Amino acid sequence: MRTIVKSAVAAFLSVAALAGAAILFPARPLAGAQQAQSTTSVPVEEEPLHKVMFKNESVTVIQLVLPPGQRTLYHSHTHDRIAVDLSATSIKQQKMNEPEGPATPTKPGNLSALTLTDASYTHRVHNVGKAPYEVLDIEPDHRPTVPSPDVAAPVAAENPSARVYSWVLAPGATSPMHTHMRPYVIVSVTAINLRMTSPDGQSAAHEVGPGDFRWVDAKVTHTLGNVGTTPGQIIEVELK
Repeated sequence: MRTIVKSAVAAFLSVAALAGAAILFPARPLAGAQQAQSTTSVPVEEEPLHKVMFKNESVTVIQLVLPPGQRTLYHSHTHDRIAVDLSATSIKQQKMNEPEGPATPTKPGNLSALTLTDASYTHRVHNVGKAPYEVLDIEPDHRPTVPSPDVAAPVAAENPSARVYSWVLAPGATSPMHTHMRPYVIVSVTAINLRMTSPDGQSAAHEVGPGDFRWVDAKVTHTLGNVGTTPGQIIEVELK
């Protein structure tokens, strides 16, 4: 979903609002990403290949697209984060002043719930595969002192800041009805014709693409259904 007809989006938004649903946005970088190279560590937001797609007082969403054979600069993360792989390739990671780690395969839908144990985590990523490495990092800005006890669905991964729910939907399949009491980011791992339905039966469908996402800051009760002809996967990253 890289190009959207405005009239269709407006119509969908009006129905989705009634259904308690969230439409997913195509990911596009915010302006101002720095392109300067560095031999030392930089904040992840300033690493040239990491693009800030969305940022508010609660969460930052960052996309990395790393071409085959290339490395990022050393960069530092200062929050817990959820990493959602969007491509199939092989990568190596290297912490500052340590040897490069072993090759690790990636595939769309792989999840990493990473907990910050020090003031920051500094590393670089090396794409040793034959395809671009694409990943979406979701970084909550605050780690709660007391996590919310409200859990929307079976937890696929979590850290002290967020819980992750993963829905792999065959054509025609629908998730159970579930309620988000906390703000969350909904991510489409694959292309999918997604239908969201509220408890009163109102629904809206929309085609979304890999990496499309939406921040939702509202209590939402819904099901997620695949009304397309191919399997799809949706990830929900809910703040604690």
